[in-house]
Amino acid sequence: MRNLMLVLGLTLMLAACAGAETPTTAPGATATPAAPRVVTLMSHDSFAVSEQVIAEFEAQYNAKVAFLPAGDAGAALNQAILSAGNPMADVFFGVDNTFLGRALQADIFEPYASPELAHIPDALELDPQHRLLPVDYGDVCLNYDKAWFEKAGVAPPSGLDDLTQPEYKGLLVVENPATSSPGLAFMLATIGHFGEDGWLDFWAALRDNDVLVTSGWEEAYWSESTWAGGGGRPLVVSYATSPAAEVYFSEGALDAPPTSNVLGPGACFRQIEFVGILAGTENRDLAERLIDFMLGQRFQEDIPLQMFVFPANEQADLPDFYRWAEQPTEPAEVDAARIQSQRETWVQQWTETVLR
Repeated sequence: MRNLMLVLGLTLMLAACAGAETPTTAPGATATPAAPRVVTLMSHDSFAVSEQVIAEFEAQYNAKVAFLPAGDAGAALNQAILSAGNPMADVFFGVDNTFLGRALQADIFEPYASPELAHIPDALELDPQHRLLPVDYGDVCLNYDKAWFEKAGVAPPSGLDDLTQPEYKGLLVVENPATSSPGLAFMLATIGHFGEDGWLDFWAALRDNDVLVTSGWEEAYWSESTWAGGGGRPLVVSYATSPAAEVYFSEGALDAPPTSNVLGPGACFRQIEFVGILAGTENRDLAERLIDFMLGQRFQEDIPLQMFVFPANEQADLPDFYRWAEQPTEPAEVDAARIQSQRETWVQQWTETVLR
């Protein structure tokens, strides 16, 4: 009897073990896939990517990208700094070289040397520790109305020095650097070109030559320009890609842009936008994959059609209409650390010179 009880007990124990190891999925059924992991991308409001492109990343990594737009570049960076240690997102896009020093000084990004950096020019990599990696770049330049200048019999300016001449009086509209990203970039171009000892004299001369100041790009371009806004200003601070965008958005109505760029030495300022992993993320591995994807060819070739800037990856092909997107050979240069230390002072000096 005792032996029978031992055999019965052993049989029950084996059955229990076998039951614990038996899969719950019925034979022939497909196992339930794991739920997608969420990776959050914080950015400025102008960030854009095609749904199809981001869906490819999500499918490849069984992920869901949550987008967190947070205002303009400066406002978004402020929020990221205020949430340091408890980040609102995993990845941040939109720091440019005008805010690079501030972003690095705040120490809110973790280093990551993506393998895709092999395809990005060294000139765009401004952080040797790879806390912020270049994604795209674009040049803030002067656009001019080709038809207006031809009709007026006036040669368009070849550089910044021309703008203070009498023939350009009342022709230029710029954006306030205190409220506008292209306005700030153009101010920096003048500092890079004329130097810290001469740039304010240039702006004083522009004021005397009846320069018009708007709060932002949309007002300058769409309200005050002679070609797009029905205004009276044939010279507008905009982007070197704006002529190409004019052709693209005409949907075939234009076979050439109505505008061109002033590309003389020091007349433009190159803005470079960066992406980085926010310190404290709990999704470090997925954040790395997202950055690799953003620097990779598929995402990079989507950039010109979404944000109308140039991809940082040299392997990325450009759309055909980008033949109208000229690039300056000698953009103005201002050290990022100098911008960080002097930005507010320069804006205050500009305000006192131009608006008061």
